Amino acid sequence: MKVVVIGSGVSGLTAAAFLARDGHQVTVCEQFGQIGGVTATLWEEGFGWDLGPLMLEGIGPGEPAGEVLAEVGVARRIRLERGERGICFPDFRIMPPASYGGPYWRREYLKELFPAEKAGLDRYYRFYDQMMDLAALSNHAERAAGLRAFLLKARLWLAFLRVMQMKNWNAAQVMDHFFRDPRLKAIYTVILADFVVPPSLFPGLLVPLVNPETAFDKRIPTRLSPSVTGARPAFHYVIGGCGKLVEALAEVVRQHGGEIRTGTRVQKIMVEDGRVTGVRFEDGRCEPAGLVIASGGAHETFFGLVGREHLPGDFATRVANVPFMESVLMVHVGIDFDPTPYQPIPLCYYYNTYDVEGGIERCRCGEYHEGKDGFLIYIPSLHSPEMAPPGHHAVTVYTIAPNHLSEGTWTQRRDEMADKLLAEAGKVIPGLGERAQVKVILTPHDFRVRTLQEHHSFGGVAPVLGRSGAPHKTPLRGLWFVGAQSESNAGVANSIVGAWRAVRMIRKEGWT
Repeated sequence: MKVVVIGSGVSGLTAAAFLARDGHQVTVCEQFGQIGGVTATLWEEGFGWDLGPLMLEGIGPGEPAGEVLAEVGVARRIRLERGERGICFPDFRIMPPASYGGPYWRREYLKELFPAEKAGLDRYYRFYDQMMDLAALSNHAERAAGLRAFLLKARLWLAFLRVMQMKNWNAAQVMDHFFRDPRLKAIYTVILADFVVPPSLFPGLLVPLVNPETAFDKRIPTRLSPSVTGARPAFHYVIGGCGKLVEALAEVVRQHGGEIRTGTRVQKIMVEDGRVTGVRFEDGRCEPAGLVIASGGAHETFFGLVGREHLPGDFATRVANVPFMESVLMVHVGIDFDPTPYQPIPLCYYYNTYDVEGGIERCRCGEYHEGKDGFLIYIPSLHSPEMAPPGHHAVTVYTIAPNHLSEGTWTQRRDEMADKLLAEAGKVIPGLGERAQVKVILTPHDFRVRTLQEHHSFGGVAPVLGRSGAPHKTPLRGLWFVGAQSESNAGVANSIVGAWRAVRMIRKEGWT
């Protein structure tokens, strides 16, 4: 069967790789000049920087996305290294200690910082263990079959009963349940700035899952108890940059007869009598297809490429209500000095406010903080020396930013805003801006152009209570939707696993 895949991000390429292996005639169409979407690696003058994801969760051996990559033949084509991150606030910092302090060293450290919160910390970490075990059971149950699947789902339900009272709580309510000090609450909710979702809207049960202890110390084992089925998540860097993952997926597509076309923009998904018949390109050419896999923007796909007139009302409403994140301002620089005296590990977050709710709401309303609320610094050349010339380092500084500025435009103010962000980062690594030999700026406008989205959502679907992404299966026969704005939700690992789930559904419906 002829299959057209729209978009060459990790979700589109994952679906394309599986379907090409199944023997279909697969064509991947990418409107941009480079494959990978925001999971690409940008190179200039010998320096390499990742455009989107930095440290990836769930792609290691035995993990959900890792198992998908192994199944499709990609895992053996990439090299991974476990990673960790630090977080710094105005009056304290949490960094991996020189001597390993066990899987719960952060809990004990926080008890020293907040002695009045000892009981709350103990209670929170019991809740944390319950949620991590739930996640591990859920991941394992998805791939199980028969009696084993039934038993795992039964265990999953019993484990869920322990936290069921919190199922409709938001993150602010969960934090209020365990802690009193606003600074301690911020430690567990400030990561929500990555999603641009305030604690009052973020699902409370997910707080432990976005704050796994393994993210803060790569020495923490992923399996703490033999009684629990499945491992806890780990985080990895792709050696050589995330573009290596994209290249490996593309290689599988091509090895099985698939074609990948860049600079090829799909203008319309053709529909007749409730089923897809193919696609029409911007230059007017048409390509028949029995199956179309679309990735990228949900609104752009269903309201632009398909058209509301072909969609049932309830489905169109669901797509219209998909919650999106905001964008980012990202500045990549190449430097000729060693940054490790100031930041000894590749990835660290720097926060200058404890007002998580207010900071996120201001961004959602179009106010840009110019780096003053916080930013992260990522140095990929610390784990992948090949991403910078000898004696040099590649450095990325970025922070959340609204798609549209309340004053002026990103095109008008790109240099000004980049310099202000580098000035804030220069307080951490002196000379970062002044000694930059190469500087590449990516504003929300640049990301909108790259992803062909009117509203650039950096990670995809925003995790908001009671709302979700667009379904993989659409009401139109032969049309499927994958990616970070689909029901699989945001992130690289979710996009990979979501594409695998969509292919499984396609197979079960007899398409393969």
